[in-house]
Amino acid sequence: MERARIVIREGKRSEFTPQVLDRVKALIDRYPEGKQKSALVPVLLIFQEEQGGFLSVESMDYAADLLKLNPIEVYEVATFYSMFHPENTGRYIIEVCRTGPCAMCGGEEILSYLQQKLEIGPGETTPDGLFTLKTVECLGACGNAPVLQVNTRFHENLTCEKVDQLLERCRTAGESSIPFEETWAGKFC
Repeated sequence: MERARIVIREGKRSEFTPQVLDRVKALIDRYPEGKQKSALVPVLLIFQEEQGGFLSVESMDYAADLLKLNPIEVYEVATFYSMFHPENTGRYIIEVCRTGPCAMCGGEEILSYLQQKLEIGPGETTPDGLFTLKTVECLGACGNAPVLQVNTRFHENLTCEKVDQLLERCRTAGESSIPFEETWAGKFC
C-alpha cells in the first residue's frame, strides 16, 4: 500500500507509516467488495490516534479515497460521533453524559465540579494540554449514573471524591503513554 502524505498540525507534514497503512488495509480487507464503508469508524479512529488525537480534513479525505466513498460520507460520520475530534484536544478527553438519567442522579453537579476543578468549560482544553472537557449525549450506562468517559474508559456512579481521584490518576500518569488496548484504535486490532 502506498504512503499517504497528510497535513496535521501547524502546517507540519506527516506520513502514515507502512505499518499503520497495513493495519488499515487489513481492516478494509475484512469486508467484501462494495461493503468497505463498514471499516470507516475504525479507520478514522486509527488515523486520529496516529495524529495525536486530532482528525484532520486531509486524513478524512484520504479515508474516503481508501474506502471508495465520497468525502461527505466520511465528514458526516466524523462529525456525528463524539469520539472524533476535528480540533486539538488534551491528552485526556473527559466526556460527561448530559442526558436525563445522569442529570437526575447528579450529572450536572459533576459537570459543574469538573468545570471548577479544571477551570475550563465544555469544549475547552486546560492550558497544560492535559484535559479537554466535553458534554455528550447518552453514554449508555444509565443504570450507573452519573457517568463520564475518559478517553475509552467509563467511570460510573460518580461523586466529587471519585472525580478527584480520577483527575489525580490522570495527572500522575501525565505524559506517560496510554496502553494501546485503552485507545480506540486498539479496540479494532
